[in-house]
Amino acid sequence: MRVRPITPNLLVTEVVERIDALPGRWLRIAVDGAPAADTGDFADSLVEPLRLRGRAVARVRMADYLRPASLRLEHGHADPDSFYTSWFDRNGLTREVLKPLSDKGSGQLLPALWDAAADRSPRLARVRLPERGVAVVDGPLLLGAGLDFDFTIHLWLPPAALRRRTPEPDRWTLPAYERYDQEVSPHTLADYVVRADRPGHPAVIDSFD
Repeated sequence: MRVRPITPNLLVTEVVERIDALPGRWLRIAVDGAPAADTGDFADSLVEPLRLRGRAVARVRMADYLRPASLRLEHGHADPDSFYTSWFDRNGLTREVLKPLSDKGSGQLLPALWDAAADRSPRLARVRLPERGVAVVDGPLLLGAGLDFDFTIHLWLPPAALRRRTPEPDRWTLPAYERYDQEVSPHTLADYVVRADRPGHPAVIDSFD
């Protein structure tokens, strides 16, 4: 494994520079990883630097693209296989975010599809993202599912760190992440991999060899 320590500020700068150099009418960015890796915080940290480069940014959270409870919880509230296969509405994400931001798309995206707490649609209006705009999507299990992203970032946690940093009420999800690691190997698919087990002290993984 070739690991390159980096400061949080330089990490954001490096990622933003990589994103800003990409071609396309719009860009679709994935920040993949377990919640314990703080994907939401990292995705949020990209917003202002991208805007300073003249890029409008839409933030999308997979927590707002869950499937209805009747489908998501069909096998109970703590079934890791259901979490892996049935919790997240990837078809909805493709339809409402990724396809509209393809080069031939409309540029009109839906920032949230489902309010899990209320178990209903939040009924939000579509957002028109201007050309050169960037959608930053964060959440778990985003890679290896055929989702059409332009740039993917994986926040990697070693298994021990993932167990340690996952709150007790959520540890039932750990077998799903183990399955994800074994079946998908997200660190081999991502365009950019960050070791995120030491808060405030990230490291870029340039190679797992």
